[in-house]
Amino acid sequence: MSQLEKIPTLSQAQQDALDAATFRRLLQHLDENQDVQNIDLMILANFCRNCLSKWHVEEAREQGIDIDLDAARLRVYGMDYAEWKANQPEATPEQIAAYNAKTKGC
Repeated sequence: MSQLEKIPTLSQAQQDALDAATFRRLLQHLDENQDVQNIDLMILANFCRNCLSKWHVEEAREQGIDIDLDAARLRVYGMDYAEWKANQPEATPEQIAAYNAKTKGC
């Protein structure tokens, strides 16, 4: 039995609802851990809140929904992006070095 065969069979509606709930939980987790900066996420996982915002816009467009980046950022950040950014510390030299080392050659 393959690993995929162990996954319960879900209807498309069930899978969509589960995926949406998981996304909401991810947003809640990020909101509860605002001390984790975007650069930290980029260093560790190659994505950040800005990436999620851009993906939100791209997926909306795929479905014929007109959502701009500001609206997507409001959804992902839970606040206006300018407000979020104003409350975030500058990246440290160590963070910048780690980010540059990871993205070198990308």
